[in-house]
Amino acid sequence: MARRQMHLGVFVLGTGNHIAGWRMPGAYDSFVDLKVIQHIARIAERGCFDLLFLGDGLAVKENDHPSFTSRFEPITMLGALAATTTHLGLGATASTTYNEPFNVARQFASLDHLTSGRAAWNAVTSSGGLAALNFGREHPPHAERYRVAEEFVDVVTGLWDCWEDGAVVANRETGQYLDFSKIHSLDHDGTYFRVKGPNNAPRSPQGRPIILQAGASEPGLDLAARTADVVFAVVQDLEEARVGYTALKSRMPRFGRRPEEIAVLPGVMPVIGATRQEARDTLDKLQSFVTGSNAAGLLSGRLGMDVSGFPLDELVPDLPLPDTSHGFARAMLSKARREGMTWRDLHNLTGAARGHWVIAGTPSDIADTLQEWFETGAADGFNILPAWFPGAFDQFVDEVVPELQRRGLFRREYTATTLRGHLGLDLPPSRFGAPR
Repeated sequence: MARRQMHLGVFVLGTGNHIAGWRMPGAYDSFVDLKVIQHIARIAERGCFDLLFLGDGLAVKENDHPSFTSRFEPITMLGALAATTTHLGLGATASTTYNEPFNVARQFASLDHLTSGRAAWNAVTSSGGLAALNFGREHPPHAERYRVAEEFVDVVTGLWDCWEDGAVVANRETGQYLDFSKIHSLDHDGTYFRVKGPNNAPRSPQGRPIILQAGASEPGLDLAARTADVVFAVVQDLEEARVGYTALKSRMPRFGRRPEEIAVLPGVMPVIGATRQEARDTLDKLQSFVTGSNAAGLLSGRLGMDVSGFPLDELVPDLPLPDTSHGFARAMLSKARREGMTWRDLHNLTGAARGHWVIAGTPSDIADTLQEWFETGAADGFNILPAWFPGAFDQFVDEVVPELQRRGLFRREYTATTLRGHLGLDLPPSRFGAPR
């Protein structure tokens, strides 16, 4: 039996995942340059990564992360990458709160065809209320956002299923182009959406594009257990990560799914040095760039409240989970309670990796930690968040990936051509036709 291997994704923010990573020598300081994302994609393919992932946001606010306030629309950017990558999965966020299912289904089906089966959709509910002001709407409360998301995902997957395999005949002798017995209307009439269908793109190379999710609330976990192929987890502690991993996997049989049908990838920012002291010095340099203003905006968003008025050296009190992002808030507040953190500590934590896990050490140290999490039921792989691009990502690919490969934990070359193949997932059948 083949040894289980890690899956690796890279979360791309062109100026770096650290809020001030762009200040490091040689770092990119712009995310609105096609050459930047193309270079990052080349590094990822050199490292045999499963997936390159682009998040998205629908509003601009002062003191936010630089790459949140200035970036291209992600589907457009991935469309450009389709022509300059060959194996790398390409994933992006599209909100279920501020989009229409037909448009999302069409966009990602098109991307899956353009990439010959490497597209992934991150289905998110848009936690930030500022986006509502750009769409002339009231921002729905958390519970309703997830009710909308449940129906939205069902409509999108239904539209992807409307075409069976073999619907395109293109018979030059008979003149038949399509077999309409294999093209179906969806005829969805639900609480939030009415969509006739079918989608106007044939069945995609993966059957359906891969679905990514990151919800950590109860409805978010149910949605992931029922529909996701990959889950991006927010973690700060090994034992909590194990508990969360088990909790998600144990939900899947309720929806007729096996635990191995989801890959759980915690987000992690590795800071690497030739020695442990060098890694700590690099992290200290990054953290010296964090200020009260540039971290407070991010932290306020994560906790769903204005934190600018709290004294920095006061202990973080017990706070309720916000109506925004449960995953980030739960992980950060749990760490604050566990370690007796002050607001200053929480500012620094948020500025470093936006609430994600940070580890610093030598390449062997980093590999040891990832191996422990992978082999003890906390992860199926990792979503790597380089502090800056391209240097920190080059370092991970050139120094940590070979260490993982030597240990037999990660592929040395691509053995599949689709993202679904990289993840070891079967092609899903169309709900309207026979399995492939």
